[in-house]
Amino acid sequence: MPARNQEFYNVLKSETLQDFYDRLKINRPEVVVPSLGMVNDIGHFNVFKRSVYCSVNPSPYNRRDFYKISLIIGCGILHFPNERIEVKGRALLFTNPNIPYSWEGTSETQGGYFCLFTENFMRKKNESLKESLLWRIHGCPLIRIDEHQEGIFMELFLKIMEEMNGEYVHKYDLIRNYVNLIVHEAIKVQPASTDIKHSNASVRLASLFMELLERQFPIGSTDHILELKTAHDFAAKLAVHVNHLNHAVKEVTGKTTSEHISKRIANEAVALLKHTEWNVSQIAYCLGFEYPANFNIFFRRQMQGTPKSFRQVFTE
Repeated sequence: MPARNQEFYNVLKSETLQDFYDRLKINRPEVVVPSLGMVNDIGHFNVFKRSVYCSVNPSPYNRRDFYKISLIIGCGILHFPNERIEVKGRALLFTNPNIPYSWEGTSETQGGYFCLFTENFMRKKNESLKESLLWRIHGCPLIRIDEHQEGIFMELFLKIMEEMNGEYVHKYDLIRNYVNLIVHEAIKVQPASTDIKHSNASVRLASLFMELLERQFPIGSTDHILELKTAHDFAAKLAVHVNHLNHAVKEVTGKTTSEHISKRIANEAVALLKHTEWNVSQIAYCLGFEYPANFNIFFRRQMQGTPKSFRQVFTE
């Protein structure tokens, strides 16, 4: 890959915990970086005040190798692969390793808290947290809250801060419970229609499908060809009948398997058009289209515009 292309692609690579702490120390040299040697074994958790760490520079547009929950008090803009969301006042934000994003503060004052943690930190005690976050990948991970709800979440984050600074021998078990409470309070804030009961079997199968879908991205080079492109491909990989897969995914997410696949491929196409200099034929080939014309038809249907027109917007 040419040097310029590599520079563009770096934007798509995931930010590790070490990258996160290195970035914090650029403007906050007093930050104490915790030992990360045991992350793979026991996981990692930390919590911060946004007033200290979110007012210096916009965060880079990247995926992260960790989960993050932010109680946002202030104004700013969230940048997602194909969406720009303005935040005014207060909101709760859930982000996970599957979706790239960036936060751009637009008000001088940024309040609230954020905590970050690895999957295995929470998995010790709570398997369902990952699933509750996972379904926000293809929707909006931002939950707008009112003043009363802000007080509830503020109190939970304060308890987490107190435990992090305390000496209680089981404090991380208690912190997991507080994080779980934040998730449940967030679910309660959402409209009742979004809190649908699903069978465990459907949730499990839909979760496996979503993980398998995300595992194919990002596309790292022009030699990387998308392997799974249709509902039948995923069903074969998961060793289930395609109708069974379609039913489970539709039941849990409200969207069909094909809709998820098409949307994810379209989002990756936008990212590649924006962050690389590969030509349209190369991008089409990487995403599983034998002919660029077929890719153009697909892209126009998904994004209401041509790949060429999208690239022109990004380069202006």
